Amino acid sequence: MALSKSALKSKIEAEMVKGGIVIAGEHAQASILAQAIANAVVDEIKANAEVNVMGGSSAGKYKVG
Repeated sequence: MALSKSALKSKIEAEMVKGGIVIAGEHAQASILAQAIANAVVDEIKANAEVNVMGGSSAGKYKVG
C-alpha cells in the first residue's frame, strides 16, 4: 500500500470530527492542521522507515517509501 498524504489527512479529519472538532467553516483551521500532520507523518516515514525481510531471496533491510 502506498502512503498517501491526502488519504491520511482524511483519516485525521474523520477522527477529529468523531472527537467533536469542527473542521469546516469560515474560521475553522482544523483541516489545515490535519494536512500539516499528514504531510509530516508521511515525509518522516518515507525518509526514515525501514523494513526487515528475515528470509528468502529478498532477505535484508529496505527503506520504506
